[in-house]
Amino acid sequence: MIIDPRFNQLAAGLTGFSTELKKGERVLIDAFDVPDAMVIALVRATRARGAFPYVQIHRARVTREMSLGAEEGQFAPHAEIELARMQKMDAYIALRGSDNIFEASDVPSERVQLVSRLMKPVLDYRVGKTKWVVLRWPSPAMAQQAAMSTEAFEDFYFKVCTLDYSRMIPGMDALAALMKKTDRVQIKGPGTDLSFSIKGIGAQPCGGLRNIPDGEVFSCPVKDSVEGVIQYNAPTVYLGASFDNIRLVFKKGKIVEATSSNTKRLNEILDSDPGARYIGEFALGFNPHILEPMRDILFDEKIAGSFHFTPGQAYEGVGNGNKSQVHWDMVCIQRPDYGGGEVWFDGKLVRKNGLFVPKALHKLNPDFLLGKK
Repeated sequence: MIIDPRFNQLAAGLTGFSTELKKGERVLIDAFDVPDAMVIALVRATRARGAFPYVQIHRARVTREMSLGAEEGQFAPHAEIELARMQKMDAYIALRGSDNIFEASDVPSERVQLVSRLMKPVLDYRVGKTKWVVLRWPSPAMAQQAAMSTEAFEDFYFKVCTLDYSRMIPGMDALAALMKKTDRVQIKGPGTDLSFSIKGIGAQPCGGLRNIPDGEVFSCPVKDSVEGVIQYNAPTVYLGASFDNIRLVFKKGKIVEATSSNTKRLNEILDSDPGARYIGEFALGFNPHILEPMRDILFDEKIAGSFHFTPGQAYEGVGNGNKSQVHWDMVCIQRPDYGGGEVWFDGKLVRKNGLFVPKALHKLNPDFLLGKK
């Protein structure tokens, strides 16, 4: 089969830079509504590095049908099988395409929560014990979300996903070092006045090793330290449902009030378990190619000049110990065209209207990352 050169370039980056596959390692290639040619490109790239590929194919309409009738007696053994397979893997590469991002919108929330709860040990093992990378796959549906033609969106996608992420390393390291030394964080903007501590939590730079596209440094609030209100301005899709204008109010770390364009479903999700009303991640995004939200979180959470503040599960190693089946990255953009805003660390201005202020962090501003003077 003749493979599109862009597929081969992407496959080489995923098996090389992102997961650094070694001879004899096993990798699970998890393909969701992705062309066979891209899966084959990944299989070939894996074998070229002397590693062993394993492939699983998903189709969204089939997954929806399975979820509609989900019962514990069926999915509990399924989760055991999936966990046993994941425990045999050294690495995991997931490509997630979609012809319809709302395919699961009519699956009852209790069914979705059942599947999420039973499959959570598989996710935890994959995140904590394997080398992994997850990315979306371009489709006409994604082009519609981005309000672009299919051809233009594909060109945008491959430009973003094959960015020279090594350019981010100096700036990311400087930001991570600053966050590790920080106690108090304040975030201000239209409808937002938030404060919390990240003391002793640490920080993790993300430059193409776990998500593609990438471009963030994340930490996590001390669990009970969050106070104030946040008004998100990027739309979001979670568990097949769409949300706009999410507003959260915090007291002693807990979400005590939550409203949006879909307030009922928002609160159903936040009531999934006790940890869903606490924050499990705080991150600053800076991918210079991604400027507008498109209801796809792997892109939206990397928007230049954004931050995300995430209800639910915290990551091991850079977390506050919060446990939940929910991990919902909600995004707020602070560039002037979205109303502006400020991020302060220990009383010092770190980012204003989407641009980093300290000289050591200028390398994360778009002009530098795009090679402009």
